[in-house]
Amino acid sequence: MKNSRSHAFIALRAVHRGAYADAAIDKVLREAELNVADQRLVTDLVYGSVRRQRTLDALIDQLARKKAHQQPLNLRTILHLGLYQLRYQERIPSSAAVDTTVQLAKENGLAGLAGFVNGLLRQYIRLASDKVDLLKLPENPVARLGILHSYPDWVVKVWLEQLGMAETEQLCEWMNQPPAIDLRINPLQVGIEEVEAALVTAGVLVRRIPQMPQALRLIGSTGPIQNLPGFSEGWWTVQDSSAQLVSHLLNPQPGEVIVDACAAPGGKTTHIAELMRDRGIVWACDRAASRLRKLEENVKRLHLQSIQLCVGDSRNLTQFEDSADRVLLDVPCSGLGTLHRHADARWRQTTTSVRELAVLQGELLLQASTFVKPGGVLVYATCTLHPLENERAIQAFLARQSDWQIDPPDPDTTASVFATSEGWLKVWPHRHQMDGFFMVRLKKSKLRLPRLEVMEVPT
Repeated sequence: MKNSRSHAFIALRAVHRGAYADAAIDKVLREAELNVADQRLVTDLVYGSVRRQRTLDALIDQLARKKAHQQPLNLRTILHLGLYQLRYQERIPSSAAVDTTVQLAKENGLAGLAGFVNGLLRQYIRLASDKVDLLKLPENPVARLGILHSYPDWVVKVWLEQLGMAETEQLCEWMNQPPAIDLRINPLQVGIEEVEAALVTAGVLVRRIPQMPQALRLIGSTGPIQNLPGFSEGWWTVQDSSAQLVSHLLNPQPGEVIVDACAAPGGKTTHIAELMRDRGIVWACDRAASRLRKLEENVKRLHLQSIQLCVGDSRNLTQFEDSADRVLLDVPCSGLGTLHRHADARWRQTTTSVRELAVLQGELLLQASTFVKPGGVLVYATCTLHPLENERAIQAFLARQSDWQIDPPDPDTTASVFATSEGWLKVWPHRHQMDGFFMVRLKKSKLRLPRLEVMEVPT
């Protein structure tokens, strides 16, 4: 029977071949018969190795004659798992990390290289015990942070330009930690005190999130989330606190017509319905019917009646023109605010993909703005920390649309705590202990003004 390291190897090798990390882990855990502790170990080894990929490759480059990317795929994957345990897993004894990694080599057609694996890992242990750090870091601050904390240089550069050195390093460190799980309480079904008590009774530690009236953060490991008290009853759904903030900024009211233009998987859609006391209409639009099915499941579980589904690309929907009191546009983005949740996203996104996303975002914003009635509002939101997709996108839109302006949150509201002087909201993970987010509320003039159709992509 395969042990947890063998299953971690299978999943990590799949990631190195191009699979998404979460999908690779889910597949392995579905097919394996592992207890909860071993499932956790597999998950940590894979996500951790993927997050630390650049650092682990740099270590291999220093310890081996061949560079990491010149190594056979299986060997590189095995070395990543071994070095990750030695460098980042204090609870795993060094001897166990070496022995299990050597065994992996033997089990996967690399018996002839088992001695090499053993020697490389033991060399790392010897040097580490002598306080020798094998990472040869360049003086260039971008490359130094990129190698040390395992990010592409372009991501580090984007953050450095906004934060400076000290805070960028704090953000890099924060994004390498395992993500917290927040719940959003469904006030139409239960009070936060009742959920809190039920979870504590079940042995689950929780704490409230300041300024977030529906949020509870789970502390420590919980086991399968669907087994927690209140899940099947629709008492709560999983949603990070910063994502909850988006619907508070939208501030939907009972009886209104709301369009959620990029709705799936539906966390914000269901939150909107809860905030408007399930009275009115919430149109949940998404171009993928398969993604809306997950939303439909949650709508039923949360006992919501006001949500209606619309399959289609929001850039092509014309039936909503001048129909919505409020529109939420939570656009597809590069996800630089959630790299701790999506371990491989830092390696998948590029400067080119960000520019392509900026074009898509501009098209979505232009069309979604037509859904709003005169005097209505639109909230634009991303879970990225890239100005091209955030501040510059809004500036470009406002420069071309004279009948729109920024509508800052009211001073006494939940959202106002995170407001900037420009009127938009930016959540920095290392400052606020939440996923990174950008959001802004825009208000449409009550007067009909000429509309300019062409939007230039910001640079």
